[in-house]
Amino acid sequence: MNIRTILVEKAIAAMTAAGLPEDTNPAVTQSTRPQFGDYQINGAMGAAKKMKSNPRELAQKIIDQLDVSDITDKTEIAGPGFINIHLKPEFLAQSVQAANNHEKLAVNEHAKPQKVVVDYSSPNLAKEMHVGHLRSTIIGDAVVRALEFRGDTVVRQNHMGDWGTQFGMLIAHLEDQINQGVDLDTVALADLETFYRDAKKRFDDEEGFADKARNYVVKLQGGDAHCEKLWKLFIATSVKHSEEVYKRLNVTLTPADIMAESAYNSELNDIISLLKDKNIAVESQGAQVVFLDELANKDGEPSAFIVQKSGGGFLYATTDLAACDYRSNKLGAERILIFVDARQSLHFNQVELTARKAGLLRDETSYEFCPFGTMMGADGKPFKTRTGGTVKLADLLEESITRAAAKLAERESDLSDEDRSEIARKVGIGAVKYADLSKHRTSDYIFNWDSMLSFEGATAPYLQYAYTRVRSIFRKSGVDAASLKADVSIIEPQEKTLALKLLQLEEVLDLMINEATPHVLCGYLYELASLYMTFYEACPVLKEGVEPSVRDSRLVLSNLVADTLKTGLDLLGIEVMEQM
Repeated sequence: MNIRTILVEKAIAAMTAAGLPEDTNPAVTQSTRPQFGDYQINGAMGAAKKMKSNPRELAQKIIDQLDVSDITDKTEIAGPGFINIHLKPEFLAQSVQAANNHEKLAVNEHAKPQKVVVDYSSPNLAKEMHVGHLRSTIIGDAVVRALEFRGDTVVRQNHMGDWGTQFGMLIAHLEDQINQGVDLDTVALADLETFYRDAKKRFDDEEGFADKARNYVVKLQGGDAHCEKLWKLFIATSVKHSEEVYKRLNVTLTPADIMAESAYNSELNDIISLLKDKNIAVESQGAQVVFLDELANKDGEPSAFIVQKSGGGFLYATTDLAACDYRSNKLGAERILIFVDARQSLHFNQVELTARKAGLLRDETSYEFCPFGTMMGADGKPFKTRTGGTVKLADLLEESITRAAAKLAERESDLSDEDRSEIARKVGIGAVKYADLSKHRTSDYIFNWDSMLSFEGATAPYLQYAYTRVRSIFRKSGVDAASLKADVSIIEPQEKTLALKLLQLEEVLDLMINEATPHVLCGYLYELASLYMTFYEACPVLKEGVEPSVRDSRLVLSNLVADTLKTGLDLLGIEVMEQM
């Protein structure tokens, strides 16, 4: 059910019949105030400007041709040419009833499903995941879930950093640890940060170690079996660390989704040859460089995009170009979404321009760099530990659960310790995720424990509690929600407002998918929960004296609210519970 899509189709048909230009945008939007109806068709103003005619007269011509009698009570012209649409309560009631009986709450699959590659998370396997990986991981995963919910075929790709010069240093250090008889699982690789720091110190200070490390890089890239064995051992342990974080975060990435930098290694020489053959890359100071006039600076100097070092080594640029080829030409993706820190904007602009020129990206493939802002501490600087160090993501999640448990301990409950522990896990993880996802993707935000764990306002605990409150109504009523088949009637204004919001889920998901912005779903769920509280106060459900038919109608609305909250939170990767 997508009311906006229905109105767009009907508006286009009416505009065509009224003689408006074929390219007229119907400009259908949700109304911002009840007195303006439920939706507005605003295309008459734009058409009037093109046609140099009166917009109110055009609006009347559109209304005369508008076939919406089956879904509207009233259409009216307002202001300079707005067309206000007032939907029929009967139409909303029937639609709510259908949604309540639909597996996906009346959200339809895309008419033309696409194959979408989504590149997200992408930690560097030389270190443990830290808070800087949170946004890419959870924003990407929320968009992936929404795409699949709407019927698209999604290829998750975790473009892990598992290649490059630092790995020569790491495997040299690992070899020495093995030779000294160290237990790798419990000591050497148990703390990747310490392991990396120790290796780096030896690289900087220990005579001969840096030369050994550089030699191992050359051997690794040349396919040396010994170095490759050590490298694979390090990678396997590193991946295990990240998998533990994904599981705790309730993220859908699996080892099968890893398409690391090393996966493209055999393609890189061919990429350089292609760029040289097409005169896209030229030699400059011994390196192979693509000069991009499209990204020239204010002095007219083209942007220099290095694709091969002077010594013959490859860069992230080369690997990303190979990834374009694989995703567009080999997988046949129609969309590629990449969730990476905003500071890499120039790099990915360079990648796309170069890939388009070389045919590594088909014209049919949309290449969408989806940058995100930074998580800030209270001081307005990137979030750090009290001592100024990097915050490990695993530690942050553990602290969130501990703090949630403390919050829950303040509330009266007859739940068992085991249940309370499980609820604390869901609340703690959910709080961190919602606090991040509810901010616009491109915005920086201040990390604040108190606000994100609050049971008031736009937070995960508030929404999780709202869900449990709705479910408690069914426990009190003794009615089985799954078998509830009552007719719905929309009488009170609060019922209409709630029904309309429930039927806008598909519109919200489309906006989230098109713009890769989970915050719109977060906002929708908060608005829905708030409207339900208003509805519940104004429209008694279980109160003595309420007619059985009215009670059951309101129970259907309540059930659809609970299902929508649960579904929406699940699309954000946030779990609910039946009791709190």
